[in-house]
Formats: sequence, structure tokens, C-alpha cells
Amino acid sequence: MIKALPKVLFFLLIVRPVVYLMLGLNLLQREKLPVHGPAILAANHNSHLDTLVLMSLYPLTTLHRVRPVAAADYFLRNRFTAWLSLNLIGIIPLDRQGEVGKDKVFELCQRALADDQILLLFPEGSRGDPEQLQPLRKGIYHLARSQPGTRVTPVALHGLGKALPRGGSMIVPFNCDAVVGDPLEPGEDCDAFMNELQTALEDLLTQCITRSKEQEG
Repeated sequence: MIKALPKVLFFLLIVRPVVYLMLGLNLLQREKLPVHGPAILAANHNSHLDTLVLMSLYPLTTLHRVRPVAAADYFLRNRFTAWLSLNLIGIIPLDRQGEVGKDKVFELCQRALADDQILLLFPEGSRGDPEQLQPLRKGIYHLARSQPGTRVTPVALHGLGKALPRGGSMIVPFNCDAVVGDPLEPGEDCDAFMNELQTALEDLLTQCITRSKEQEG
């Protein structure tokens, strides 16, 4: 518990005030969040805030089991962000430059799932345009299949691409939503699972967009 204290304080005093007060995050269908692993949260990706928002969906007492798989070229770009990302956020760094083999990252993710942790993944692979879901990559299927009992829970994030857009450096107050879908079990057919996950994320994102328009009206 003492080892986890810096992480808990970081989220309690800095991250959560930004997410829930400045951004006014609304969480829908919280009861569908997995409370223990092995599990994977699969979310759309529009902003560097996505990782912190997904982690903020969990109670402080559960944070030590939530492990985001995040881009090393951003989160390890200098000594300060590397220390923060590895020690306070607890990322599993994903090297998109090809300097570290994918097998190594896959192995670290497998270890986390075997330890009943919850992985946060963005199956699009990189940030896209707000509210536009890109085709999903199949790595999430193979990872989920590698550890028996792993289920994939889709989560749609809405508004974060406007709160901190790609290329931006300042957070803009903008109401944001997160809606959690039903968990999916990876079966024998990779393409069928990927289509199911893509459809689930598109449907959840449509719910977010519809809700936002209704509130504006």
C-alpha cells in the first residue's frame, strides 16, 4: 500500500480534479467495468488525455491493477515524463518506432494479464479525428486469446479530442463522456471478433454523440 501511495495521491490531487471538475466527465454504465483481471478495456483514441481518463474510471484502491499500454515516444519523451509515466501511471510502453520488438511488449502484457491486471488498450493504434473511429488492429485479439478467461470490454470516449486535440498543448474545458459496453469474449474466429468489437465501439460512440446533441438542444 505504501508503494502505491504516490500513484494514489497523483490521481487524487491532480488527475481526478482535472477529469471530473475541469472536464466534467460523465460516466455511463459504470457497472459494466471489469473490477478485476484478466481483462482488457478497448477504447477509441483521440487525445493524450484518454489514458488518464480511463484510469480515472476506477476507484483509487483499484488503480494498482490498471495498466495502460501507451506510446513510448510520447510518454517516455524526456526524463520527467518517463518517471511520471512509469512510476505514477504505470504504463507498459509501446514502441511505435520499431526499436523494441513487439514480442517484448506482448510478453509484458501477457504477464500483466496473468497477474489478473486490467489492461487499457487503444486498438486503433494511434489517435484519430474526434468521433471518427479508425479500423482496429488485430493485436488485441491475439493478446486476449493468450490468457484464458480474458474478456474485452469496449469503452467509447467522447469530447476529449476537443478538450486536448492532437497537436494541442493546453486543456480546453469541454464536457466529456465515457460509456462502457458489454464485455466480449474472443472466440476462434479473429475476423468475427474484430468486427464485433468495431461494431460495439461504433454503437457506443453513436450513443455519446446522440446524448451530446440532445444536451446541446
